[in-house]
Amino acid sequence: MPRPASPRVSAILGAVWQLLLLGCLALALRYAWIHETTDPVRLAGAPPHAFTVRPGQSAAAVAEGLSFIGLVKRPAQFRALVFVRGDGARLQAGDYLFDGTLSLQDIVDKLVRGDVARYDVTFPEGKTLEEMADLAASKGVDRAAFLKAARDPEPIRGLDPDAKDLEGYLFPDTYDVGAKPEAARLVARMLGRFRAVVLPLRPRLLERNLGIRQLVTLASIVELETGRAEERPRIAAVFLNRLAKGMLLQTDPTVIYALRQKGTWDGNIRKADLQLDSPYNTYRVIGLPPGPIASPGRDALLAVLEPAATQDLYFVSRNDGSHEFSDNLAAHERAVTRFQRRRGGA
Repeated sequence: MPRPASPRVSAILGAVWQLLLLGCLALALRYAWIHETTDPVRLAGAPPHAFTVRPGQSAAAVAEGLSFIGLVKRPAQFRALVFVRGDGARLQAGDYLFDGTLSLQDIVDKLVRGDVARYDVTFPEGKTLEEMADLAASKGVDRAAFLKAARDPEPIRGLDPDAKDLEGYLFPDTYDVGAKPEAARLVARMLGRFRAVVLPLRPRLLERNLGIRQLVTLASIVELETGRAEERPRIAAVFLNRLAKGMLLQTDPTVIYALRQKGTWDGNIRKADLQLDSPYNTYRVIGLPPGPIASPGRDALLAVLEPAATQDLYFVSRNDGSHEFSDNLAAHERAVTRFQRRRGGA
């Protein structure tokens, strides 16, 4: 008959079993922790979740917010993960967009990196204030607020005392507007970018005997006359040569701008439009129009300051995006006939 285990052996066996149970429990808890923090909490096909972390917001408040939008099932798990990782003070403020397959750990990583959502709006060269307002509105910017800020000339008065608005002075570029864009702030940034580009050019303005308003006005015309960067200095030279001779500029973009101001632009210039009574009609009024007709880019601005060395006075479209240049009317008329342009003139 086997002898019963001694009390000491029984105690040892009991302790071993307790250790085994604790080990199993620890493994189970570890498995559950890994499962809860690394398994997807949202799938790739789910709609994106937008979320904002405010400056100074606690991890607990962030957890509650994420739970409210359905991204975190249990706020306590989020808080625990942040605590274990020591990331409580490292969650960065900003606007976030959560999409694709994400785990709880991925969400914390994103918040720690400050991987905020980017909401970019691109303003191409040669756009008017109205067109820029439309582009801004497509990214959530209040169109009316944008135009209100853009029609206030006060911020540019130091450079252009005669400005009636900011036409031409909002620099074309790509801007990050954020998830909750502010129109006035965007306009201020665009104007600041213009200053950063133009102010270093002022010494060359003095050499050319041009003011800021003249530079931007002529550059806006050059911008709209050609999409080819290599042609801009030559286009600028044509207009500068005409101005020096007291000739009409005869440029379609200024007529289009005048028609837009009247609200009658329908995409076509008719012969009667060339007789339009407007200071922007360069087929009737000698010299530059009263102000810019769009926002020129850096290349167009530099073209006015560094025009081609040519005596050209005319150009006509070749119907392929390029132009044929001439230094006398007879040659220009031959070019018009050759390329079958509906109307001559620069």
